[in-house]
Amino acid sequence: MNLSYVLAQHNAQGRIFLQKNKREKEIIMTTQTTLSRTKAPFRADHVGSFLRPESIKKARKELAEGTITKEALREIENVEITRIVEKQIELGYKGITDGEFRRSYWHFDFLENLLGFEGYLAAQGKQFHNVVTSAHSVRNIGKIAFNPEHPFFADYAFLAEAVGDRAVAKVSIPSPNQLIRLGFRNEEIYPTLEEYAADLQQAYRDTILHFYSLGNRYIQIDDTFWGDLCSDKALEIFGSQETYDELKRVATENVKNIQIGLPEDLVVTTHICRGNFRSSYSQEGAYEPVAKELFGETGFDGFFLEYDTDRAGGFEPLRYYKGDGQIILGLITSKTPELENIDEVKARIAEAAKFVPLEQLCLSPQCGFASTEEGNNLTEEQQWAKLALVKQIADEVWGD
Repeated sequence: MNLSYVLAQHNAQGRIFLQKNKREKEIIMTTQTTLSRTKAPFRADHVGSFLRPESIKKARKELAEGTITKEALREIENVEITRIVEKQIELGYKGITDGEFRRSYWHFDFLENLLGFEGYLAAQGKQFHNVVTSAHSVRNIGKIAFNPEHPFFADYAFLAEAVGDRAVAKVSIPSPNQLIRLGFRNEEIYPTLEEYAADLQQAYRDTILHFYSLGNRYIQIDDTFWGDLCSDKALEIFGSQETYDELKRVATENVKNIQIGLPEDLVVTTHICRGNFRSSYSQEGAYEPVAKELFGETGFDGFFLEYDTDRAGGFEPLRYYKGDGQIILGLITSKTPELENIDEVKARIAEAAKFVPLEQLCLSPQCGFASTEEGNNLTEEQQWAKLALVKQIADEVWGD
């Protein structure tokens, strides 16, 4: 039997056509080859937060007024979290979050529940582009340590049960770098930054290991401090080149050290952000000033990167990444409702592939849809349309 096979790669669609000739009859068989991933981070992924439904906003207001209990609020949150878990799975996502529905902020709810910190009302909020956040903040009031009663553990347990074995339940927590910002350390408790950072790192390692003991295998470290470090106004923020250099060194060591001794099957990613509050932002600047340290030294399994506008510059800084993890391109904006042009997104993925192989790239929105409970300026329907677009493009590019 004389058979011949001709392989032709169809680059645009990522398909291999297998041509088989048998005597006078030609049979064309088309098979779909994929670069889909069964391990986090996934080809179509997302940062984590979703717009809070009216039922939760109403219940939070009623709790503040004293007309319902915390238990009643939690039951309402349970219902809504279960709903969005189902929605994510329906859209084809493999990394599932609880939308951060139990939080008011992407960071403070976690940080103020570490031992050694408390939440308080500061003199003023953080200035974003044309908008100011609420004045809530945290401060160092004692020695820093792991809190075995941290409420995020129970929150994760509920999420994991809701997801089951259908997908991977993902945890997102703020980076320890959020707490090395100027003004957070209590110098009476911690005379040196080194002592402060060492306890902070140990508290994070213990926290991550406890999530692991609960079954978590996918954790994301959200970090806006790198956004400050690569800001066009970095020296204005840090005051001097000496302070800038020192804090960049500590930031690098912070995130490296919290990964020491973690289990091999735990995927640890990071999300780098330039601010996301009511569709506004806080910083502008390319990754170049921090690229060598961030991409070359921190050792994360994946990097969720903001690339939805020119605020983050081009893909050239990715040349420093030589690891075997994933670069998750945040090419779809969570700040506005308009859907991106598919061909333009694909062209940008191809551009990024000049610096990182296509098989090491993934796609996501550049940030969450509600880093705070106020949320960005779009509807829930528009939010899901954005995520459906991410999945569609990932399917077409990688055969996800």
